[in-house]
Amino acid sequence: MPGVELRDPFLLGLALLAPVVYALASRLPSVVTVSTLSHFHGAPRSLRSRLSKLPALLLAVATLLLAVALAGPRTGDTTNYVHREGIAIVMAVDRSGSMNARDFVAGDASVSRLDAVKRVFHEFVEGGKGDEKGRPDDLIGLVVFGTYADGVCPLTLDHANLMQILDDVKIASEASEASTALGEGLGLAIERLRESKAKSKVVILLTDGVSNAGDLDPMQAAKLAADNGIKVYTIAAGSKGLAPIPVVGADGREYLRRVYVDVDEETMRRIADATGGRYFHARDADKLTEIYKEIDKLERSDITEVRYLQYREHFGPLVEAAAALTMLAALASATLLRRLP
Repeated sequence: MPGVELRDPFLLGLALLAPVVYALASRLPSVVTVSTLSHFHGAPRSLRSRLSKLPALLLAVATLLLAVALAGPRTGDTTNYVHREGIAIVMAVDRSGSMNARDFVAGDASVSRLDAVKRVFHEFVEGGKGDEKGRPDDLIGLVVFGTYADGVCPLTLDHANLMQILDDVKIASEASEASTALGEGLGLAIERLRESKAKSKVVILLTDGVSNAGDLDPMQAAKLAADNGIKVYTIAAGSKGLAPIPVVGADGREYLRRVYVDVDEETMRRIADATGGRYFHARDADKLTEIYKEIDKLERSDITEVRYLQYREHFGPLVEAAAALTMLAALASATLLRRLP
């Protein structure tokens, strides 16, 4: 049936019980010992004898139907469309090792750059404590990158799930994943936006480092963005110089060690200039406010997203059919197909 999906597909594994049910149900409950079988040789096989295993077969089929019913076959109600007027934004966030530098402050405690960025993005999407309303009408997606780029959330209006996914993003802990593939991250963000029908498409590219991994040069990615009419806003997080980064000492305890970090501001500016965007620095709250205002000025377009908020469940007929087959098997076993002794 087209459009059918399973709520819990792993429960289909219960269908493997069908052969077991058939074997157990077709097994003879007991035997009668006779002195010779010579009297039965040549005797024609009756219809009742041929159908003796029909109840077992019915029970096996009922087991299959119940397994499918438990898996939850359903079809989405495609009439649930969400119409909004907004733009399409992909946030490309650096999660390389240097994003663990503790040179941002929240309240009285220092926090990592990545944690600070998460808070900023929460305010950007959901709105702040002031009069900022967030971006409820924009399609927003999320790409993260270290040595490799990963599209962790497609463009969506479901910002609650987007924020949960953002909160789950971790700093790359393995050395093989802790580099900065700036071009790869930007390239993947562009790829996510190319398919969008929104008139205005924006990438917000945030990093605290220098591109040192990946096959795609950042400026090649910037040209790709410009060719596709995608504007890139670049944000540098933190500052150049020595920054405290947690390290684990020989005693297993965590210490802060001052490590030199660098950010390629020139490349960030060139990317923004090449695509018609702007370059900002994340240390400055006023600059971030300018980002909000700049995006607010962008042209908006009608966006339609299909949400399967309601489903038509199809397990009912399957359960009814399984119950009918079970009753039929029981009835047949007790009457016409009863086996003796």
